[in-house]
Order: sequence, then structure tokens, then C-alpha cells
Amino acid sequence: MQLQSASTGLAKTSDKIFQEVVSIAQSERTGQQPEGRRRILSLVIKDRRALHAAYMPFIKNGGLFVPTNQPYQLGDELFLLVQLLDEPDRIPVAGQVVWVTPIGAEGNRAAGVGIQFKEQEKNDIRRKFEQYLSTGADAQRPTHTM
Repeated sequence: MQLQSASTGLAKTSDKIFQEVVSIAQSERTGQQPEGRRRILSLVIKDRRALHAAYMPFIKNGGLFVPTNQPYQLGDELFLLVQLLDEPDRIPVAGQVVWVTPIGAEGNRAAGVGIQFKEQEKNDIRRKFEQYLSTGADAQRPTHTM
């Protein structure tokens, strides 16, 4: 029952975000600058190990680390299109940059940004990630962040 409720809530939020993503993509195609520095990133998470490395549960509302060489600044708004494991559809997620790992960071860390989920995203998307992670024993594996 909880999974069905989470899926329904996620679908409603996803529709709203998808419409905004389409609007931003159209603005970028026509050369218009979207308000602020909003951009769209895609992230493919193929297995639980990759999800564990990318997921940032220690951030308020939760978040994901997205490897990228593109320069972003703290506070930039981004939209993620996440292909999660064996899910048939990409999941649109709105967020804000709260972590930046620059190119050439110590410890051979991957360059990229940490995206904090927006308030309206936190419950459904977090629950989905944590359901996948609850079945694995990856807690001791290193992540892209901490």
C-alpha cells in the first residue's frame, strides 16, 4: 500500500516537473535564457552500488551527486532526469546545487555537483531511493561525497 501511495504522489510531482523541464528545454533551444541558471541534467543509475555512491541522505530533503565537468555554482537550480535501475521511465526531479566537487579534487574524487531535492520532491523520491538501498549491504562502500 505504501509503495502504491508513493508511486501516485511521485507521478503527480513528476508531471508538474516534466512540464517545467519541457518549458526550460524549449527556452534553451530558442536561445532564450531561462530564469536564473536553471539547467537540465540526465543521470543514469544502473545498479544499487551506483545509487549508493550518488545518494546523499545527509542533506535536508535528500539529494543526489551528479558527475559532470560543467561549471555550476552553489544555489543554481537544476532539473534532473534520473533513469533508476530497472524503472521504465526517467524520473524528473527538481533541485538546487548544494555541493560542488571541482575537476582535479583531492582523492581522485569524481567532478560533479550535489543536488538537494526541492521540498515537494523529498518524500516520494527519497522513499523510492531508500527502498532500493534497503535491500543491499553497501553501507560501508565509499560514496562520491562523504
